[in-house]
Amino acid sequence: MTAKAAALAHADVPVAAKLEALLALQHLDSQLDEIRRVRGDLPEEVRDLEDEIAGYEVRVKKFDEDIQGLNDFIKSRKQASKDAETLIKKYDEQQQNVRNNREFEAIAKEMELQRLEIQISDKKIKESQYQIDVKNAEIAGTKSKLDERRKDLETKKGELDTIIAENEEEERGILAQRELATEPVEPRLLTAYTRIRGNVRNGLAVVLVRRDACGGCFNTVPPQRQADIISHKKIIVCEHCGRILADVEGRASVNV
Repeated sequence: MTAKAAALAHADVPVAAKLEALLALQHLDSQLDEIRRVRGDLPEEVRDLEDEIAGYEVRVKKFDEDIQGLNDFIKSRKQASKDAETLIKKYDEQQQNVRNNREFEAIAKEMELQRLEIQISDKKIKESQYQIDVKNAEIAGTKSKLDERRKDLETKKGELDTIIAENEEEERGILAQRELATEPVEPRLLTAYTRIRGNVRNGLAVVLVRRDACGGCFNTVPPQRQADIISHKKIIVCEHCGRILADVEGRASVNV
């Protein structure tokens, strides 16, 4: 069936039947909500722990990269020191064969520059080694936290898996029923229903009027509006909370 044909088919469905379908869908979703409510904050706690662990892992990786960079820098400075020592030996030999004081002083100046280069390299090597020690300490602390969080995650996941397993068959059955229950609901209404469910705390998008009040927000529904709801001529929503008012208590065939 094309989308246009489906829309036309849904258009021919009486409002009462549309509301009945929405009530049936709400009933199934409320059952799923109850099953998932038993899990409490465990799913969120598991996600938070996974995010925290991922953050620690990124942090350790960054420290490792920094240490690798510092080790490469130390290696280059050590090579610079060796090169400077080689040049000093070379200049020392040349100094033995100078012809005048000017050449002697020029070579002495070059030797002094190379000695300065060695001192600078030694200083930078010490500074880099200190940074490595600091980062290694940071890594040790981060890995300790990482191990703790991984143990916490394993425990929380175990608890969650146990709860899920206890209700897995029931949940799977309700999900199968829900899939069938969405078929008679036109896409426009299904989108509105999903949006309302996402905006309310208790997940009730379709409610009855009970004791002259909206079954979702408990605000009073005027008698004339109740009469419009009972007539099932059009879909009416609560003017306070936006929930769909399917019927007045005592007249609906499906309870939520």
